Amino acid sequence: MQDIRAQQLVFLDRLHTGPFSSPDIEKIFAYGAPVGATIEHHPRLERCMGRLQELVQEEEEQGRVLGAGTIVLADTLSHSSGRFDRVWHAPEGGLWLAMVWPDILLPEFTRLLPFAIGVACCRTIRQFGVDARLKWVNDVHIGRKKLAGILCSTMRSLGYDRYHLIGIGMNGNNQIFPEELQGKATSLRAELSRKIDLTALTGCLLTELQWALGLLHYDEEQALAEGLDCEQGRESLLLAVWRDLCDTAGRRVEYGFDIEKKAMYRALAREIDPCGGLVMELEDGGTVTEYSGEIVYL
Repeated sequence: MQDIRAQQLVFLDRLHTGPFSSPDIEKIFAYGAPVGATIEHHPRLERCMGRLQELVQEEEEQGRVLGAGTIVLADTLSHSSGRFDRVWHAPEGGLWLAMVWPDILLPEFTRLLPFAIGVACCRTIRQFGVDARLKWVNDVHIGRKKLAGILCSTMRSLGYDRYHLIGIGMNGNNQIFPEELQGKATSLRAELSRKIDLTALTGCLLTELQWALGLLHYDEEQALAEGLDCEQGRESLLLAVWRDLCDTAGRRVEYGFDIEKKAMYRALAREIDPCGGLVMELEDGGTVTEYSGEIVYL
C-alpha cells in the first residue's frame, strides 16, 4: 500500500486542476480526501462490490460506520459483473476495485456521481498517454473499444444508512478477452504496446478520484451559495470537465435501457443538458431527453 500512496503523490504533482485558485484547489482536495483512506487488498475475490457490502455490515455490527472512501482492491475476480448484470472479465493484469461513498449529496449532484467517476477514469487513462474519450454516461473507450467499465449502485444497510458503491474495472496489462468481447474491448498494454505499472495506474486513479469527487462536492457548495440549480440552467463545474472528455454530441446513436437486449430507438445526440440529460433528435424531428439508460454509436 505504501507504493500506491507514493504513486498518488507523483500524480498529484501532474494533476490538471484547471482554472481554480489555490484556496479552491485546497478545498476541492479536502472534500475528496477520504478516497483510499483505507485499502483492503485481496489476491482473488468473487466481487469487490460484494466484499464492500460485507465490510459495511461488519462495521455496523460493531456499532461503527464504514469510513468514506474505503476501497477493496483485488488482483483477479471470479464473478465480476457490470451494468444489467453483464459479466465483466477480470483476470490478473487489470485494475479491479470498489469504493464506498456516503449518500450525502443533494439529488441533483447525486445524479452526477457517475459522471465524476467517468471523469476520473478517463483522465487516468489519458495520464498514460492514451487518447481516451467518454461516451454518455461514463463508458471509457478508445475508438470503438471499451477500456474501462464503471458500476454505480446504492445500498441501505441494516441500520438504514445509505451508501453509494462504486465499482471500477480497468484493463491494464490483460490483453486476452473472451470471444464475445473480441473487437469490443482493449487494454492499456494493447494500446501502448508495452507493459504498464499497475501500482502507478492505481495511484493515479486514486488521485483522480480524489479530485473528481472533491470537485463534485465543491460544485454542490457553489450551487447552494449561488442559489441556482441545473433546472434553472446553472452550468455544473463537474459537467464542464466531463464535456471536454466526451465525444457523444453530434453522433448518431441507438438508445435503450439495456441495449444488448432491446434497442428502443435511433437518434442524433445533440447535447448534454445542465442536469446531465442526453438531448437527442429523433428521426421524425422530435426531441427527447434521457437521464438513464445507455447508448451505442452507429
